[in-house]
Amino acid sequence: MKRLKNAKIGKNWEGVEYLDRAIDIGKKIHSDLKIIKGDIYKLPYSANSFDLIVCTEVLEHLEYPKKALRELVRVSKKYVLLSVPNEPWFMLGNFLRGKNLSRWGNDIEHIQHWSTGSFFRFVNIKGVKIVDKKRPLPWTIILLKKSS
Repeated sequence: MKRLKNAKIGKNWEGVEYLDRAIDIGKKIHSDLKIIKGDIYKLPYSANSFDLIVCTEVLEHLEYPKKALRELVRVSKKYVLLSVPNEPWFMLGNFLRGKNLSRWGNDIEHIQHWSTGSFFRFVNIKGVKIVDKKRPLPWTIILLKKSS
């Protein structure tokens, strides 16, 4: 977030969090940012409200990630930036550092598991196209552009 703000990308920033604890942490880190409590499946914004939507390390925790993706696209005017763990590598990294050993490195809070290829297929929905993708281990990052 700080890098995007420092790069002067956009003028108005808003954050949406589901948990009060996360809102408190966000406000401490980004005191100048408006952060509200909200539901990713039903964001409190009109269609085409923001030039860029950033959703990092969220979709893998959701029961209905496709529904959330469609909602992110709905409130985006132009771009949606997403990142998720590249689970084969993320789990291996966890296992090698001794985290979640009994689950072979699988994070208990991750209910969705994507490889880079499966995430590319997942984001292939009507109304958007992939314009950039990065694979810094152990993540997959995708920039989607909304079709006009």
